[in-house]
Amino acid sequence: MGLLENKIGVVTDAGQGIGRAIALSYAREGASVVVADFNEERGTQTVALIQDNGGNATFVHGDVSVDESVQAMVEAAVQTYGRLDIACNSAAVSRGSGPIHEFERKVFDQTLEMCLTNTWLCMKYEIAAMLETGGGAIVNISSNSSLRGQAYNTAYAAAKGGVNILTKSSAAEYGAMGIRINAVSPGVIRTPGVEQYFAEQPKIAEGLKKAAVMNRLGEPEEIAEAVSFLSSDRASFITGQLLSVDGGGAIR
Repeated sequence: MGLLENKIGVVTDAGQGIGRAIALSYAREGASVVVADFNEERGTQTVALIQDNGGNATFVHGDVSVDESVQAMVEAAVQTYGRLDIACNSAAVSRGSGPIHEFERKVFDQTLEMCLTNTWLCMKYEIAAMLETGGGAIVNISSNSSLRGQAYNTAYAAAKGGVNILTKSSAAEYGAMGIRINAVSPGVIRTPGVEQYFAEQPKIAEGLKKAAVMNRLGEPEEIAEAVSFLSSDRASFITGQLLSVDGGGAIR
């Protein structure tokens, strides 16, 4: 029996990278998964991968910046599978990088919205659904840049710092109601977004590639394993925590 046998889950930004790995892990561990992504082609590819391996999944177009879209995403889980037990909020976009004095206000604001506000918006509807059935587990995806800061990626680091406190504060609010809320903080993980950042900031790319004491990049599947554990009943007494999965990057 898998860690998440008979659970019903939602994963945002599940069409690629870390989000896809999490959706695949949820399904592999026995959950039925609502795959939410803005890109229908990538999202349906994730569903196909799950189904090809004997799992159960459905795709929902998810724009996590729009209230109605997020509400529809959660309703799809409830209407299709009867309830919502677990959720991972993986969607985040950094709208710019570079020296902060050169940032335009709209770039900073958009990064905060895409990383922090959208996480709150997903939680708003996920928590409401979980309260209807007596509880659940939510895992937010943060970043190790929120722990140490990250030059030339300031808006993203600040937004993810907000995700950390959002996670802890919400865990304090809903723990007595049966909802556990944690966050996973990835180090430098081999994803399309990271490869794009390396291209934008070649001067610091080499240093980031060696940020972990293990001297390698992490893989999306390594983040997914941590998320599945925190989503499972084996983590039943864990809430309000930030788990770094970074190859020791935070201690270097």
